[in-house]
Amino acid sequence: MTIASQMPTAVHAPVGIFDSGLGGLSVLRHVRRLLPHEALVYAADSAFAPYGGKDEAAVLARTVAMADFLVAQGVKALVIACNTATAGAIVEIRRRYPALPVVGVEPGLKPAALHTRSGTVGVLATERTLASRRFIALEAQIAEASAVRFIGQPCPGLADQVEKGELRSPATMALVSRFVEPLIAAGADTLVLGCTHYPFLSAQIESAARQAGAASLAIIDTGDAVARQLARLLADHGLLRPPSATPAAIAAWTTGSASSLGTAMRKLLHLTAPAKRIAERPD
Repeated sequence: MTIASQMPTAVHAPVGIFDSGLGGLSVLRHVRRLLPHEALVYAADSAFAPYGGKDEAAVLARTVAMADFLVAQGVKALVIACNTATAGAIVEIRRRYPALPVVGVEPGLKPAALHTRSGTVGVLATERTLASRRFIALEAQIAEASAVRFIGQPCPGLADQVEKGELRSPATMALVSRFVEPLIAAGADTLVLGCTHYPFLSAQIESAARQAGAASLAIIDTGDAVARQLARLLADHGLLRPPSATPAAIAAWTTGSASSLGTAMRKLLHLTAPAKRIAERPD
């Protein structure tokens, strides 16, 4: 099968958005706000979520499998709405689909460096993202150019709490405090959300920072920047869908529970979209 035979050219084809689970919904929210006329297909690899604690080979295999699934749905562009998947697999996805516009998600180190006044920035992320060659290179480059100190804070278990819908449970609040307090104690006045699950915990993170003694705090979420990059790529490729009077349709797929994904979309985004289970998990 050739790449050309798989690539849609119609502007009315949907945009695919993929995450290991529910975190990518935070990115979909920004894409929907900026490009309400674009049809969207969301795919959650919830049966294998989260990716943060998995090894590099497993992340690569799962990301390729889900990208292949979305390409089979006829998407005209792909958003890898997962920091771990972007770090571990975006190079391979672009090699595999060279004609497909692909947007990844990376921790917002550059805007954080521009924003901080204390010169110390905390990065909340998964273990896999912080250990990736892509992140390490980005951190070194920006730290050298800006003289900003970045402190990476692995957050094992935090994405799982979002997956379970426990945004304000005592267990979630305890995890948030455990991860945020050391960063505030080290002088961080800016926190980067390095996992797309974490924007759903922004209020909890801010509260934990205040309790830890932060006088002021900036939280950096790159969802809006991702949506704007997607819009630029669609325009560059002549793939922007013409504006319409009503928002375009959203379809949702998951390797986990379709009812759980549908419930999450209603609770987190106030969107009602048909959710279907991927019959055979991509391997």
